[in-house]
Amino acid sequence: MGVAMFYHLTQRPLEETLPMLLEKSLAAGWRVAVRGVDPGRLDWLDERLWLGPEEGFLPHGRAGGAHDAQQPILLTERADLPNGASCLMSVDGAEVSAEEVAQMERVCILFDGMDERALTQARGQWRALTGAGCTAQYWSEGSGRWEKKAES
Repeated sequence: MGVAMFYHLTQRPLEETLPMLLEKSLAAGWRVAVRGVDPGRLDWLDERLWLGPEEGFLPHGRAGGAHDAQQPILLTERADLPNGASCLMSVDGAEVSAEEVAQMERVCILFDGMDERALTQARGQWRALTGAGCTAQYWSEGSGRWEKKAES
């Protein structure tokens, strides 16, 4: 069974935190799906990932292409994961089920600490996942570096 890791973004925005987590996931040998709720926002993230540093290239694609199954990182708003992801990253409040946490090596839920709606939604996801028996960790960057603050 995997673990749901909640990342409370307060110091760095999503476009800085996501590449760091993606690099670590690829280094672990995992295929990754980044699930969002807004196709326009995922297109924006797709562009940001292409603009990253040359030495930090992250091979990825947007769902809906001919080569989805081969993508090491697939950005999608859908529930299915055609790239065989073993790591799921939820952004902008995309839903994650307890069944997905159980099937994945890791689930990362990234939420904006300055957005009250995002905080409320993350708290609801925490309650739902831990209530279903999933292991969850809460990570905060309040001190300027990532620290695990809670675990269930």
